Amino acid sequence: MMQSDPAAILRAAVWMAGSIIAFSLMAVAGRAVSFELDTFEIMLYRSVVGVIIMLVAGSLTGTLYQVRPRRIGLHLIRNVCHFTGQNLWFLAITMIPLAQVFALEFTGPLWALLLASLILGERLTRMRALAAFAGFIGILIVTRPGAGALDIGVLAAAAAAVGFAFTAVFTRLLTRTETLTSILIYMTVLQTLFGLVCAGFDGDIALPSAASLPWLAVIGFCGLAAHLCLTKALSLAPAAVVLPIDFARLPLIAVVGLLFYAEPVDAYVLIGALIIFGANYANIYHETRARRAVAR
Repeated sequence: MMQSDPAAILRAAVWMAGSIIAFSLMAVAGRAVSFELDTFEIMLYRSVVGVIIMLVAGSLTGTLYQVRPRRIGLHLIRNVCHFTGQNLWFLAITMIPLAQVFALEFTGPLWALLLASLILGERLTRMRALAAFAGFIGILIVTRPGAGALDIGVLAAAAAAVGFAFTAVFTRLLTRTETLTSILIYMTVLQTLFGLVCAGFDGDIALPSAASLPWLAVIGFCGLAAHLCLTKALSLAPAAVVLPIDFARLPLIAVVGLLFYAEPVDAYVLIGALIIFGANYANIYHETRARRAVAR
């Protein structure tokens, strides 16, 4: 039905537009507050905003009862991975062009292919292996390691993608028994604690200025909104339809970087990103066809 229903695909596109805008706004807001807050402090305040939003949303929808003290260990592992990846992402957006960060972020699904075979026991098919290899070629083009010493920002962005891949794999495990409300509330609460410990390790947690408060609210809201929009889009249309729309994040953020930060549009970043996108899309298209064949 999702394949043949134009109305559902149109609704999915609208939800994906929301996800793209939210991810882009979060990058801009992260840069805006990075001048007075470090990444741990940003994550602390982002998570506090997230807790407030989730408690209000859970109360209004009557889903707070779904949060139960089970699978704590898996929630903890998932959120350590996400907290690490998100901190590295916030670090990267302050050090390298936004388009380069987003291009490397798109390698996350490819890393997830490899991790799923190791953690979930999923079979690493020839197509999945080829997609991962093509994605690695795309990484080499984006980062160009032979062009000079690798920038810390590039390494942070690449490592963030790996952190997000671990997050995706452990999220898949959690969704077998846990609801979205449970996963998001555990995420915001645990990451508030992580942020408090890491930001306060040196005994000095910087308080945000009045100018930074709106940006922190944007980060907290958009961090949740982006994932909710993406999840909703995937519930309306196949991943093979949603993924190309999500890739629009790259040209959009490249324009933002050019207009607001005078970041040049690097042809190597765009070429590498296209290869990474092609690898992702080819794998999803192959998986979709394989599932249809089994269903028949």
